[in-house]
Amino acid sequence: MPPVPTPPPATPARPASPAPHSRRSLLGGSLALPLGLALSSAFAAPALAAPGHTPVPAFVRAGRPCAPWGVQSGEITPYSATVWTRSDRPARMYVETSPSESFRYGVRHHRGPLLGPGTDFTGTATLRELPPGRQIHYRVVLADPDDPRRTGEPVCGTFRTTPVSRDRGVRFLWSGDLAGQGWGINPDLGGYRVFDDMRLRDPDFFLFSGDTIYADGPIQATAPLRDGSTWRNVTTEEKSKVAETLAEFRGNFRYNLLDHNLRAFNAQVPVLAQWDDHEVRNNWYPGQLIDDPRYTVRDVDTLAARARQAFGEYFPVTDLRGGRAEGRMYRVMRHGPLLDVFVLDMRTYRDANSPGRQSQDPVGILGPEQLAWLKRELSRSRATWKVIAADMPLGIVVADGAAHYEAVAQGDPGAPLGRELQIAELLRHIKHQRITGTLWLTADVHYTAAHHYAPERAAFGDFAPFWEFVSGPVGAGGFPAGPLDATFGPETAYVQSAPLANMSPSENPPYYGEVEIDGGSGELTVRLRRQGGGVLYTRSLQPGRVGQ
Repeated sequence: MPPVPTPPPATPARPASPAPHSRRSLLGGSLALPLGLALSSAFAAPALAAPGHTPVPAFVRAGRPCAPWGVQSGEITPYSATVWTRSDRPARMYVETSPSESFRYGVRHHRGPLLGPGTDFTGTATLRELPPGRQIHYRVVLADPDDPRRTGEPVCGTFRTTPVSRDRGVRFLWSGDLAGQGWGINPDLGGYRVFDDMRLRDPDFFLFSGDTIYADGPIQATAPLRDGSTWRNVTTEEKSKVAETLAEFRGNFRYNLLDHNLRAFNAQVPVLAQWDDHEVRNNWYPGQLIDDPRYTVRDVDTLAARARQAFGEYFPVTDLRGGRAEGRMYRVMRHGPLLDVFVLDMRTYRDANSPGRQSQDPVGILGPEQLAWLKRELSRSRATWKVIAADMPLGIVVADGAAHYEAVAQGDPGAPLGRELQIAELLRHIKHQRITGTLWLTADVHYTAAHHYAPERAAFGDFAPFWEFVSGPVGAGGFPAGPLDATFGPETAYVQSAPLANMSPSENPPYYGEVEIDGGSGELTVRLRRQGGGVLYTRSLQPGRVGQ
C-alpha cells in the first residue's frame, strides 16, 4: 500500500446555518452497502488545527478509508448525475441514493471505482435511472479494497435532477477566481465564507467561471494589509511555490478543499466548472515558452497537460478524468426546456496574445472547431434561454503587458480586428439564424458589472443586442474596473469594483451573480450580489424579445 496522504486541517468551525428546504449536507444515518454491511454515526471533518499540525480521526488511525475532502456532484441530467470524492488511501467507492433525507425508503446502491494513486485517490461514480426534477440525497462510503468489511464513515450530499417540464423554474449562481493574489483561506475570517452565503441561496447549480485555482500564485502564511494589520493564511507545501509537477497542481485543488464552507457548499450544490489561465499560469496560451525565474519547466504545454489532468481529477467532469486527450472543456449543459448553458474554453485553442490588429484571424480565442461547435449547438438549441459561459469578457480591455492583449477586446474602437473577428462571426450567426434568448456570463476581471451591447453604438453593427454580466472574484484580490472597447457597442449599466489594485477579500468582499428563470412566464432575472451585502443590481429580461 502506498503512503497514506495526510487528511487536511479544517478551517474554524462556526455555528452552522440550516439550508432552506432541507438541502443541508447530510451528516448522519447508516449506509447499507450492496455487501449487506451497515454503518452508523456521522462523518466529522477534522477539527481546526494550526498549519503544520493535523489531528487524525479515530477511524483513520484504525486504518479505515475516509474522505475528509468531502463530496461533489455534477453533470446533472434528468436521469443521471456524477458524484465525486477523494479517499485518504486506496479504497473502493460506493454510493447510495434515496429520495428521503433519512434514507428510510427508495434506497438504491451504486458501485463506484477503485480509488488509487493513478488519480490521486479521487474518483467519480455515475448514478443512473434517477427520477427527473427531484431532490436526490446520496451517501458515499469508502471500503478497503482488500477487506470490504473495513469501511469508513459515510459522507453525504444532495442535488436536484434536471426537470423535463418547465413547471419548475431554475436558479443558479456564477463567479470565478478563488485563492488568487496570495489571499487564501483565512482562519481569522472563518475561511471562504462567501460559499456559505451562496449555499443559503439554494441554487440548482454553480457555474464556476474559471480560475478555480491559482497554480501560479503561492500562498504565504501572512500578508500585510493597508491598515497595518495582518492577513493570515492556512498554508500547505504544494501552495508554497508555483505549480509545475502534477503533484503540485493536485495540491492546489486540495488546498481549496481545506475550507469547510466550500466542502459544505459542494455537498449541496452541483458544480459546472470551466478553466481559464490561472489553472496553469497567468495569461498563458498554447505553445508559449515561459520567461519566469520561478519556473524550471518553461514549456507551458507541459504545464497545461498536468493542470488539465488535475482539473479532471478534482471536478466531477468524467470526460476529462485521467487526462484523456479526447476529453474537452467546452460542452453544453441542458437544464430542461428553460435553459442551455454553453461552457466555453477560451484557453486551449487560442492563438498567441498579440496587439490584436490583424485583419484575418482564423484561430482567434476559440479556435475554428470550437466556434463551429458553438454555432451549431446554438442553432440546435430549443431552450428558452441560452447562456454563453465565457471565461473571459468580450468588451473589457484586458492587457497582457504593454502592447499585447489577453481577452477579445484590444482597445481599438473601430471595425473588428484580431480575435474580435471570430466574435463578430458568432454574433452575426446568432442574428441571422434568429437565435433568441442569448446572454453572456463571465468573470476574470475581479469586479462585477452589467454591460449592454447594441449595434447602433457599435463599429460593427450586424448583430442583435445582448447583455453580458460580470462577477467575481469569489475569493481573490479586487481590482478597479477596466475600459470598454466600442467595437461591439457596449454600455455599462452597472459596475462596482475595488478602488485600488489587489484589495484583499476583507477590504473588498467577494462578488457572485445569480440567475433565476421563472417557470411560468419564462422571465429571466439577473442579480449581482456580494458577500454579506445583498443585491447590488437587478435586471429582468423577457423571453424571445430582441433588443431589451
